[in-house]
Amino acid sequence: MAELSFFIGVIGNIISILLFLSPVPAFIRIIKHKSTEDFSSIPYICTLLNCSLWTYYGLIKSGEYLVATVNGFGIVVETIYLTLFIIFAPKTVRIKTVILAGIMDVVMLGAAIGVTQLAMKGEGRINAVGIMGAGLNIVMYGSPLAAMVDNVQIIC
Repeated sequence: MAELSFFIGVIGNIISILLFLSPVPAFIRIIKHKSTEDFSSIPYICTLLNCSLWTYYGLIKSGEYLVATVNGFGIVVETIYLTLFIIFAPKTVRIKTVILAGIMDVVMLGAAIGVTQLAMKGEGRINAVGIMGAGLNIVMYGSPLAAMVDNVQIIC
């Protein structure tokens, strides 16, 4: 049973890597045009926070090295995307991106790690980080659906 779980985990990691790499064509376009055009930095900022939380989870929970490694890869990729975004964004967008990334990917992540390290132990810490990660996943992957529902309501 452990082999099946590991195999499914590897398949999940491969899919996650492909998901992390899916914005590559957009960033090729950004580099080629030397402009972020109408792209938003929010998905990359949120994904960086998500990957950071799940990497932390994978590090504090015994045996979760697949979670830690794939999300560690995600941290590297999202950091590259954000760096490119900041380089090619207009000044006002660049400033907003840096501020938002600082708040979410430094302050919020630091607060989550600090609180769970100082105020919690063992399974309580692991569960709290897992719940935060799951909640962020729901918000991240659910928000496009909410936008679609709003658009459907407008059309009707």
